[in-house]
This record gives sequence, C-alpha cells and structure tokens, in this order.
Amino acid sequence: METLRVSGKSRPNSVAGAVAALLRSQGRVEVHAIGPAAVNQAVKALAIARGYLLGDGLDLTVQPAFLKLDVADEERTALTFRVEGIRPG
Repeated sequence: METLRVSGKSRPNSVAGAVAALLRSQGRVEVHAIGPAAVNQAVKALAIARGYLLGDGLDLTVQPAFLKLDVADEERTALTFRVEGIRPG
C-alpha cells in the first residue's frame, strides 16, 4: 500500500489529488501525519479528495489510528489514515 506523508505545510489540494489518483489506480492509500497542523492538512485533503472522486462514481472510507514512527532517531506518534475507495451502492 502506498504511503503519503503530510506535513503542516502540505497543500491540501495537492495531497487530495494524490489521494484520489492512488484510490483510482490502487484502491487504497495510507496517509501519515505528525502534529496538529499536519493532521489538519490531512483531514482537509481527505474531504477535498471525496469531491474529486464523485465524478468517477467513487467514495472513500477512512480508518484513523495511532502509529509509532522513528523520525531522526526519535520515536514519534503519528496519526495514520487508512483510506479505501468504495463504490456507493
């Protein structure tokens, strides 16, 4: 599964485009965010990605979870969003 890392400076429209493209091609993607600003950008991107997918007859489902990551020899807690494309029924 492809993983996208989102920072507090990530542009939500760009992240949304990447999420939508990966959902179209692979059906799922993981989005990692460390810190409140990054989580904010990630959530905005997921909301925007839903709009991008509507024309393709797709929607998305998101499962958030905590994840421990090693960043610069330091353990950090991140939020990970497991995103899957679905066809509403």
